[in-house]
Amino acid sequence: MAGDNVKSIGDGDFSKEVLQSDTPVLVDFWATWCAPCRAIAPAVEDLAKQYEGKVKFTKLNIDDNQDTPQQYGIRSIPTLLVFKGGKVVGQIVGAVPKTRIEDAITKAL
Repeated sequence: MAGDNVKSIGDGDFSKEVLQSDTPVLVDFWATWCAPCRAIAPAVEDLAKQYEGKVKFTKLNIDDNQDTPQQYGIRSIPTLLVFKGGKVVGQIVGAVPKTRIEDAITKAL
């Protein structure tokens, strides 16, 4: 379900793709059965195009990868976490307007 500018990641490459990234990373914790996750996907894809080269956008399917969501206390989806320097600097839970997601991204830049 990830678009061209949003990379699907899993427990195995989370550390390399997110924690060791030189740029801020948005991680979209989602599942195929989650309607609100599908609802925000176009906004996440648009922002991924808009911030290409400045912010890395990733999606992590919680059904296929359970260690990482458990580690970060993900209790409901969609949950978007923004990482910078390996640390969580922003969190959004639920289907929110694109502007709210963009606010979290710009704070990390």
